[in-house]
Amino acid sequence: MAASETTNPIFDKKHIIPERYLHLSDGEMIRKIYEKKRQFGDDLLILAHHYQKNEIIPFADYVGDSLQLAKEAAANESAKHIIFCGVHFMAETADMLTTADQKVYLPDALAGCSMADMANLEQLEQAWQFLETTYAEPVIPVTYINSTAAVKAFVGNHDGVIVTSSNAETILKRVFDKHQRVLFLPDQHLGRNTAYQLGIPLEQMAVWHPKQNRLEAEGDLQNLKVILWQGRCCVHQQYTVEQIKTLRSQISNLKVIVHPECPIEVVQASDSYGSTKKIIDEVAASPEGTKWAIGTDNNLVNRLIQSFPNHDIRSINASAFSCITMNRIRLAHLLWTLEEIEQGSTIQQITVDEATQISSLKALERMLAK
Repeated sequence: MAASETTNPIFDKKHIIPERYLHLSDGEMIRKIYEKKRQFGDDLLILAHHYQKNEIIPFADYVGDSLQLAKEAAANESAKHIIFCGVHFMAETADMLTTADQKVYLPDALAGCSMADMANLEQLEQAWQFLETTYAEPVIPVTYINSTAAVKAFVGNHDGVIVTSSNAETILKRVFDKHQRVLFLPDQHLGRNTAYQLGIPLEQMAVWHPKQNRLEAEGDLQNLKVILWQGRCCVHQQYTVEQIKTLRSQISNLKVIVHPECPIEVVQASDSYGSTKKIIDEVAASPEGTKWAIGTDNNLVNRLIQSFPNHDIRSINASAFSCITMNRIRLAHLLWTLEEIEQGSTIQQITVDEATQISSLKALERMLAK
């Protein structure tokens, strides 16, 4: 399969969970899942992203953000079967970082990422044509790990690098130490917040609109240092400056922390920002009784409320919806996956073809390089 072809599974009826699972009680499914975990033993590794529902978290061998889980997948060379309770691009990354003898599964084939879908290979190639004709010196593509394997492969083949929300600032600084200009995709907010933190003024950033195939910029294009892809996270768009102002007016000594996928005005109105891991670590390290308002997926916020009962924690927007696709994975999906694996089925397996994998790993290895 060429890198330009999709690596997504075929979303036909065989990927729809059989009805028999929908008639099982939670208690029955929990018992069966634990039973299957015991049977598989060390041959099984279950990874779960922080944004998963509470019902999934107890079964995970590791819970983390995308970078943490990618490292856990890469470090484990003994598990024959890796179930990734997250979204499609995460399972793709795990498949690329594991051995040929290991199989990676996504419990629900429809657990995708709307942000990753905002940048496809055809759009990227069109943008690249514009950039190559506009700039004499190389433009370095930098892609958020929340992107498809095909996009990662393109980036790898064009001297680019992958970043996560945990290391975006470090990696982008490394790129700017050697190069003048970057294309950052697919999340414009992570790119803008990170570049601004590095001291790049907003007037040296512009937005590329993939659907219109045009660059929205004022002034001399040669002055631009960061071309931002017009992509965003639907979850982190739900937090606003007005919400923060209202909470601060109601609660004294409130500390506000948000994810860098939030718009820059929200980040600037907060006390701090950072990856999911940084949010958790900062809350955990704060003194008991600290008052927190958090701007990230409410599944995680609600789990922090439960985990730190001696803190005063709330969401910036308590009515915000959690990641819809991430939350597709339920007990029934996990049980179904385990029983399919037991029967030798690969129906929920996620695979990345060799050519795409080789190219993507170039970008991943540049990220992991010291």
